This record gives sequence, structure tokens and C-alpha cells, in this order.
Amino acid sequence: MEENKLLDSDFLKLVTSRQSDRSYDADRDVEPDKLERILEAARLAPSACNAQPWKFVVVNDKELALKVGKAAAGLGMNKFAVSAPVHILIVEESANLTSFLGSKIKGKYFPLIDIGITTAHIALAAQSEGLGSCIMGWFDEKEVKRLVGIPASKRLLLDILIGYSSRPKRKKLRKPKEKVISYNKY
Repeated sequence: MEENKLLDSDFLKLVTSRQSDRSYDADRDVEPDKLERILEAARLAPSACNAQPWKFVVVNDKELALKVGKAAAGLGMNKFAVSAPVHILIVEESANLTSFLGSKIKGKYFPLIDIGITTAHIALAAQSEGLGSCIMGWFDEKEVKRLVGIPASKRLLLDILIGYSSRPKRKKLRKPKEKVISYNKY
């Protein structure tokens, strides 16, 4: 009963419905206005010391998206990537001085945390637009960088696929809350 009451929240409904989609309708384009709203959600994501250590390279040209998809699938893991009409590539950019110093002092690399936050914004914004997404870190980085002109010195961390899912939603499997949540002590 309590869990059903929690799901009355629009945000929790959004989080519950979001999944890693591994099949896209290759014949259905992502509308530019939806893509712009997703990118705006990413741009507005918080970051340590407002460093915004990211650049989003959007691949929505059909031929180029197919080539990027093949580079992602070429390692055998992500064959479904070839059907995604949009790839949002996240490139790590330099953090500002305060974020960089904070990372050194605290022993936490804030740019990766920040990129994780903006990635979540992208995935949830896509879901709110009725689109599917899949966050991928396993792809031929060198080839994708070559295809879109990302300098060799930059780190391409993620390829986020965006498109209309061609499969039904799956039941979300997660650990029970007693295993992952505690109050006031470990």
C-alpha cells in the first residue's frame, strides 16, 4: 500500500517508467523540439562549483548516426545501437579551478560525478518526452571520435542513444529497499 502511494508522484512515475531501451524504431525521427528540451535539461544539470565539465555532441544525421551506431556495435556488445536515430555523445571537458582543487583535496573526481548527473537528466528528460534511451560506455571510442571530429586528447565517456522504443516496457528489477537504504547508521 505504501509503495503504491509513493508512485502517485509524477516524478516517481517517470523514474519507474524509464528503462534502458535496446530496440529503436529506425524509421521514426526524433522531433527537433523534443531533442532541444532534452539538451536543455542536460545543460541545466548541476555540477561541482558550476564547472559544467561537459560538451554534448549530438548526432542526428541519419547516415552519421548509423556509422556511430556501427562503431558502438562493432565490439559485439551493443548491436542495437545501429537502430538509434540519435546519439548524444558526452565529452569530458576541463573542470574549473575550484572544482579541480576540490577534487584533489577531497580525493573525489567531481567531473565524473557531474557527468553522471547530467546523464541522468538526459535519460529522464527523454522519458518525459515519450522517448527511449540507453546509456552506453562500451563502444569504439577512437572510431566514434574520428567520425565526429572529437580531438584525440579529449575523453569521450558516454554515448546516450535516444529514439522511439520498439519494444514494450519491462518490469524494473531492483534490490529490495532494506538492502540499499538505511537511516541514521550504516
